[in-house]
Amino acid sequence: MIWAVIGGIIFIAIGIFLFLKPDLVWELTESWKSYYADAPSDTYLKITKISGIFYALFGVVMIILPFVLE
Repeated sequence: MIWAVIGGIIFIAIGIFLFLKPDLVWELTESWKSYYADAPSDTYLKITKISGIFYALFGVVMIILPFVLE
């Protein structure tokens, strides 16, 4: 059960990071792949924010589920 809580906290932290700093995520993961792109597209920013929400929700479910199933 403790591993589910720790994993949930990690997923929530990743989700918050993705939601708040999608441009930094682009710099770390995608910027080196293109010579011409100097900033992420609007679509990339929106999709990254949405995925951050899903990561955070999954983290909450990971924390709550062991207590519900107990």
